[in-house]
Amino acid sequence: MNPWFNSSCISEQEVRLKSSMRLVWEQHVYWTRMTINSIAFNLPDLDFNTARLLRNATDMGNLLKPYYGNKIAAKFSSLIREHLVIAAEIVKAAKAGNQIAVAALERRWYANGEEIAEFLNRINPFISLNEFREMFFEHLALTTKEAVFILQGDFKSSIAVFDKIELEALQMADTITNGIVEQFPKKFHI
Repeated sequence: MNPWFNSSCISEQEVRLKSSMRLVWEQHVYWTRMTINSIAFNLPDLDFNTARLLRNATDMGNLLKPYYGNKIAAKFSSLIREHLVIAAEIVKAAKAGNQIAVAALERRWYANGEEIAEFLNRINPFISLNEFREMFFEHLALTTKEAVFILQGDFKSSIAVFDKIELEALQMADTITNGIVEQFPKKFHI
């Protein structure tokens, strides 16, 4: 054991989980932003950015495997992947000016967000359904603003919103990490 850690401090295992969880949530928002830009400006890297973005869903699920097993990890990955696919569809519909499709897709996006919050609360009672839902819905609202600003060419505003998105992502990462540590204390405090 590292001498810098003791029973009154955070364990090495918790530090590793927290760092990994924060990394995948940071990657989640960065690759989302890059994909939005690729869609908005018809960039040739769209397929590559989208593939990397979708890999993030698997990475997120993989962090749950040691605690919940393969089936739950795969379900979480599937829910996150759906979240990402719907987001890309919304940006494409908005770019095309199809407000009816945007509205329908946003309803699906929020329903998926509700499902993600319920899923996390169901597997871990230390992740508050209401608190996580509120955070995730804020994530959706901020991502929508970011995409709108990018599509409008208001890059300064899109960056200001992205700063909020990044902080929100870290808050969600920490909420999940804290819930796991609370649910599985023996894995973190030896």
